[in-house]
Amino acid sequence: MTENPSDPDSPRTLQTVTRTLDVIKALKELNGATVTELASHLDLSKGGAYNHLTTLRQNGFVIKNGDEYDLSPCFILIGEHVRQENLLYRFGKKEIDKLIEETGEYAQLVTEKHGLGIVLYLKRGEKAIGSDYPDQMERKPLGLHHTAAGKSILAHLPDERVEEIVDQHGLRKRTANTITDIDELFEEREAVRERGYAYNIEEEVEGLRAVGADIKGPDGNILGAVSLSGPKSRMQGERFEEELPEMVMNAADVIEVNINMHAQSTQF
Repeated sequence: MTENPSDPDSPRTLQTVTRTLDVIKALKELNGATVTELASHLDLSKGGAYNHLTTLRQNGFVIKNGDEYDLSPCFILIGEHVRQENLLYRFGKKEIDKLIEETGEYAQLVTEKHGLGIVLYLKRGEKAIGSDYPDQMERKPLGLHHTAAGKSILAHLPDERVEEIVDQHGLRKRTANTITDIDELFEEREAVRERGYAYNIEEEVEGLRAVGADIKGPDGNILGAVSLSGPKSRMQGERFEEELPEMVMNAADVIEVNINMHAQSTQF
């Protein structure tokens, strides 16, 4: 049986480290907290919560403002380092920018981690609606089943892996159009593979549509996906069915080729 690295009962898991990571996640979720608030949120003693916070503060990962503790800006540096070292981001950013210039809509680059979608890069074009949409997308993981990028990724994962993801995260209903049945999801995956791209037809946000295409690595494994989003008034007809899918697939292809060429060059 494969060991699950996220299992808190794994024999290789250090409970103190796990609890400290819980503290970090809680500070993010609560947008800062006092010792009492954190202890209550995590069902910790006040002394235990204080000890974790003090350790993190002494190591520069937490700052204190009055009675409240917040995550330190050092996480920005860590996060940016991780993003810059990601090949999908390094070779995909330019193509996302190009899509934005050509369409004026939203374009994003997404990868999958622990069964959820992580936005590596999202940019808003001059015609795009919803000024707070980028912040919402980049600050939290996404369900894969209701986004075009996510469905592009799911289409190329093994069936067993998709079943694991559904078991872990479910198929949360976001709108009346969201896929909430696993059999329907598997049918959708087959359709995505056949046409080469995925649709999000108001499955995440009412009135918002998207087209997505997958990006594979040198060994054929799925690295992520690129997608283009916009209001249904501009995402319909020939533009939605032909023009935009071709643009998205071309962008995904360029990113994929550049990553694979880079991988080949590093072998010599």
